[in-house]
Amino acid sequence: MRIALAQTNPTVGDIAGNAAGIIRMIARARAGGADCVLFPELALCGYPPRDLLLQGGFLKACTEAAKELGEKHSSGITVVFGTPLPVGGNADSPKGIANSLLAYRDGTMLDYYDKRLLPTYDIFDEDRYFTPGDRAIVIEVKGAGDERAIKVGLTICEDLWKGEDAGFASRYADAPDPVAQVVQAGARVILSASASPFVLGKSPRHRAILKRHAANHGVYVLSVNQVGGNDELIFDGHAAAYSPVGELIAAGPGFEEAMTFVDVPAKTGAVPDPVTSKSDEEQLFRALVLGVRDYCGKTGFGSVLLGLSGGIDSAVTAAIACAALGPANVLGVALPGPYSSEHSKSDAYELAKRLTMKCITVPIAPMFDGAVSTIDPAMGAVEASRLGEKLPDLAEENLQSRLRGTILMALSNRTGAIVLTTGNKSELAVGYCTLYGDMNGGLAVLCDLTKNWVYRLAKWMNEHAAECGFATAPIPLDSISKPPSAELRPDQKDQDSLPPYDVLDEILNRYVELRQSASEIIRQCAGREGFDEATVRRIVRLTDLSEYKRKQAAVGLKVTGVAFGSGRRMPIAQGWKSP
Repeated sequence: MRIALAQTNPTVGDIAGNAAGIIRMIARARAGGADCVLFPELALCGYPPRDLLLQGGFLKACTEAAKELGEKHSSGITVVFGTPLPVGGNADSPKGIANSLLAYRDGTMLDYYDKRLLPTYDIFDEDRYFTPGDRAIVIEVKGAGDERAIKVGLTICEDLWKGEDAGFASRYADAPDPVAQVVQAGARVILSASASPFVLGKSPRHRAILKRHAANHGVYVLSVNQVGGNDELIFDGHAAAYSPVGELIAAGPGFEEAMTFVDVPAKTGAVPDPVTSKSDEEQLFRALVLGVRDYCGKTGFGSVLLGLSGGIDSAVTAAIACAALGPANVLGVALPGPYSSEHSKSDAYELAKRLTMKCITVPIAPMFDGAVSTIDPAMGAVEASRLGEKLPDLAEENLQSRLRGTILMALSNRTGAIVLTTGNKSELAVGYCTLYGDMNGGLAVLCDLTKNWVYRLAKWMNEHAAECGFATAPIPLDSISKPPSAELRPDQKDQDSLPPYDVLDEILNRYVELRQSASEIIRQCAGREGFDEATVRRIVRLTDLSEYKRKQAAVGLKVTGVAFGSGRRMPIAQGWKSP
């Protein structure tokens, strides 16, 4: 028997377009001699559909499209694809909604399977929408010229992971094991349809789980994952097949649509694993490029623009945008102000030259002077100066950022390009960003990367320029080597206000990702330079106080286990103080 694993890139809600993509892949699988083709979880509607599932007519449209697809396009091949289905069979008044797999062959539905383990943690809300299944489903698939049928068990995503990949295994401690039950029902091959978002470091954990299931039960385990970006989530594909002894016998590429053929019994031995052979930096680069490309493509934006400060964050953002959309579709805007250094302007143009993208200069000094002359009298600035208060103050610093944001949004309105924000996770965590200023924009590319990760990615892109599609190292060395600064007052440096980024990023990792309390961070980092109690508590407090800013931030691409946004849902008005 030959099975095709079709990792597709659906657009959420585009049922007709997604169905057309599935039909094309079925034809490709059939041409490749496949007896069965497996598509990802909810491939017909795209994952995650969220409240579209509750919208009038949506479920019915999915049900009708699934029926037509299965009946008209399964000739000579078993087709297994994901779709939402009404519990009880009535899409107009369902008793619930199931996250299902449908299996068709020669126009006849063989069976359907409803996902049994529904993740509700991190970004997942499946308990909100779906009713869990309660049946182990095994279908029979015949190979070409073979009258004997092979029993194939159907599973969906979390049915295999059981929260182990994300640290939530305890959630299913008392739940039946869907894998064990399909094996008990006679399955020799397990098919797993998945829509598991990319998280740095998660793919190797998935591989280990698949391998264990295969070896423990002595069965073939084949998994296919959705690929592409949908809003803040990025899906990496990386289909995989394991033999009954736990050997990787087939593997699909990452971050692109692809079809992987698997022969059962396997005709070859172990194959190289594209997951473990790629560095974290390479996978991160490819994930962000895909996230930007799909966010823009699926929302209808053909071009982007962003402010270029000469700093590392805007440089890395611009490079990713150029790799995603092509330099012709990326506009850089240098926005020098009264405290901008000469190298900030020259580094911005050097970046644009390296990337072959266009860059324009729009000075903010005239706007700033006019705004200050208007605002100061209203705030009694003249009298304040007589009392010895120093200017520029925080209001003037933020004003510069907001003027830049206003210009970028005006250019967006004029050109139709979406604005990319350039802030990183370290800054967003502690509020080192300005509402309605540098936070303006439609997509935050680096908001889930700490400052140290931004530097790592910049250096990796320079070292692997050709692999990234650049003619030369994209990031100017000065942007990497110079001390980071917002340049909103004379001689300003980030570390005038923040601890060194090595210290800041570790505190944030422990508080945000690991959810440690302030006292636990202090205890575990005792004796290490920079991790004194006052610093730790200040950073934790700043993180809590900045929640109101993050609630108003642009949609940001998620690449870590705990990203700000839907993966970390903290109240703004709250009285809890970390012990």
